[in-house]
Amino acid sequence: VKSLVRGDSSFVNCGTSIMVSLRLQKRLAASVLKCGKGKVWLDPNEVNEISMANSRQNIRKLVKDGYVIRKPVNIHSRSRVHRKNLAKRKGRHMGTGKRKGSSEARMPTKVLWMRRQRVLRRLLDKYRESKKIDKHLYHTLYLKCKGNVFKNKRTLVEFIHKAKAEKAREKALSDQAEARRIKARAARERRAVRQEEKRGMTTEKETPKDEAPAAAAAPEGEKKEKKKKAAKKETKA
Repeated sequence: VKSLVRGDSSFVNCGTSIMVSLRLQKRLAASVLKCGKGKVWLDPNEVNEISMANSRQNIRKLVKDGYVIRKPVNIHSRSRVHRKNLAKRKGRHMGTGKRKGSSEARMPTKVLWMRRQRVLRRLLDKYRESKKIDKHLYHTLYLKCKGNVFKNKRTLVEFIHKAKAEKAREKALSDQAEARRIKARAARERRAVRQEEKRGMTTEKETPKDEAPAAAAAPEGEKKEKKKKAAKKETKA
């Protein structure tokens, strides 16, 4: 084997055919294209022109001409993975033979607790902002959530509806009681007014009867006084 060197390119004479080594060009192309040497494709029909490129600037020109190309990324299909994950969501491939680790290690109860608390507290915040519950009911329900009273969001919503209905019923009863009290107070006031009117009428009727004897008694008293005076004068005389 006789090797001939022309510039930076190497030629290998194998009998009648000459094989060109493009190791340098591939290394420079990998550096220019920012990939590995296995990703570089050199056009086999333009070996002579590629072999003359001995600098990165020449390699950039070959890339622009299309003689040197960066190979595309190999397809790594995940369709089978997606299919299996979809089946796992339905409960397939999740039997005892497929499990590694205890149930607490696979899904900790603390994680479940945190998820449930966040769901319930998020619902309470939303209801408070939309004025569906006041701050007092919010605080009560917050402590109940912390005390593990509600196992999911549905039970919390049902409790809220019942609490609001009970509060509305109590308010209606209190309003009715207040209305009855106001009505009774008004009736008492009307009764008192009527009684006062009756008393006034009776006094007006009684006063004329009392005045007549008094008027009759007045002249009699005057007559007696006159008689007394006359008797005194007579005794003096």
